[in-house]
Amino acid sequence: ITVGADPEFFVKKGGVPVSAFGLVPGDKKNPFKVGFGAVQVDGMALEFNINPAKGMDGFVRNLDAVMAKILEMVPGYEYFDSPVADFGIEYIEQQPEVARVLGCDPEYSAYTMAPNPIPDVKRPFRTASGHIHIGWADNVDHLDPDHMKACGRLARMLDYTLGVPSLIWDKDDRRRELYGKAGAFRPKPYGMEYRTPSNAWLNPTLPHLRKYVYTQAIKAVEMLFDNPDNEKLTILGKTAQEIINTGDRASVHYAIKNMGVLPSPASFR
Repeated sequence: ITVGADPEFFVKKGGVPVSAFGLVPGDKKNPFKVGFGAVQVDGMALEFNINPAKGMDGFVRNLDAVMAKILEMVPGYEYFDSPVADFGIEYIEQQPEVARVLGCDPEYSAYTMAPNPIPDVKRPFRTASGHIHIGWADNVDHLDPDHMKACGRLARMLDYTLGVPSLIWDKDDRRRELYGKAGAFRPKPYGMEYRTPSNAWLNPTLPHLRKYVYTQAIKAVEMLFDNPDNEKLTILGKTAQEIINTGDRASVHYAIKNMGVLPSPASFR
């Protein structure tokens, strides 16, 4: 099993978030390769992806190396530590069309197994994600029904092990107006991409979350083998889908403190 990631983040200048379009080479179809991964522009954000890792140390090393590299490539700009950037509709409409487009490739809901709606480009803000990639296959037909079913089951388990506790460190619920609903995934020829988390776990001041994310991703795979009937996994009688989509942090805090069903992110410091 390999774990990778392709986080996005915004930059600011003079304390104000600004578009990152054109700041680094590379785009979705042609990422610019660097050591341990690649960098690119994604809309108005910067994005980097890491080489898939087979262990926690490799995962953390790849993230740290590529993130340091992309920040080095944009002198004069600062990392914006929020998954939501309020640009204003006028500023967004001044951007090139390629920077304004959202939802180029379909993502799916693990609960309906249908494509999620394309986000509304007319919103005055943009969001940044912290997608997790899980690999277990080799060049399979990513739309094969059996593969799609496996991706959906794993996405639902990831909601439980990772999506739910992510509410502890991710305080902004607006992103789910565009992206990040529970069970969001894309099938891949090597496995799947879990698209529910924001980029909040990449905050440079919270480095322990890199270890937590890797551990909980692997835990989802292990639990899927141990408990295939993942629809019955609940917290205080609520499904992971309900907790994530409503931002029910009270249930998450209670579960971590009193139920012992999820490890505390702070325990990875």
